[in-house]
Amino acid sequence: MARLAAFDMDGTLLMPDHRLGDQTLATLRRLYEREITLAFATGRHALEMQWILNNIGLDAFLITGNGTRIHSMEGEVLYRQDLNPEVAEIVLHSKWDTQASIHVFNDSGWLTDKALPGPLQAHVYSGFRYRLADLKRLPAHDVTKICFLGDHDDLCRLRIQLNEVLGARAHLCFSAMDCLEVLPMGCNKGSALAVLSTTLGYTLQECMAFGDAMNDREMLESVGYGMIMGNAMPQLRAALPNLPVIGHCQNQAVSHFLTHWLDTPNLPYSPE
Repeated sequence: MARLAAFDMDGTLLMPDHRLGDQTLATLRRLYEREITLAFATGRHALEMQWILNNIGLDAFLITGNGTRIHSMEGEVLYRQDLNPEVAEIVLHSKWDTQASIHVFNDSGWLTDKALPGPLQAHVYSGFRYRLADLKRLPAHDVTKICFLGDHDDLCRLRIQLNEVLGARAHLCFSAMDCLEVLPMGCNKGSALAVLSTTLGYTLQECMAFGDAMNDREMLESVGYGMIMGNAMPQLRAALPNLPVIGHCQNQAVSHFLTHWLDTPNLPYSPE
């Protein structure tokens, strides 16, 4: 029996229009009523996720920034990790051969240097927005993570460049096909969930997790019950071939799976 359930947001709990479905909300409340601890594990910012929690009226732990922050149900910071200032300095001040836009996150919010409407579409539910800033003047010690948004093939070439320069000083991962993230070394949703589960007195084998992208890999492979979305990145499905695949986020597949798990756990599950 799982005691903690951890959910990625984009491509997992959220539908393609970046909203939570009514069935999903109802099922999350059922888990909470069964005294199963909830955790949202996402690349999104803590400020945005705290707004979402308040709006939907659920108590949950937050793993945000792809594992760079853990917040309690009361909003207390339980864990934090930032990019090494030397790494932030290199990424922000080097010339990279890429057309991707660059985005910086810290405790104050989301900063970028060009006004782009596209990235805002993922935040229509919360209204969370970036602030325009001169990123080269941003203090290197005030950077939690850096994201590049652009064409996937372009980002793959950029990843090679970043790997050559940064080596083992940063963790690079795709949180979506069009989003490459530069994170503190050893920082991911899986390591953050391990910290949270230990804090709560659970083992990872007592945890259930759902995800769809490569930034979910460590989390999904470390828990007792890892579920891959039907709309997941092909790279994730290839990396974790033994994990079950459920339905598409468009159809609120997490709710569909959990309803089966709660009501008919002894019967085989079939995606909708």
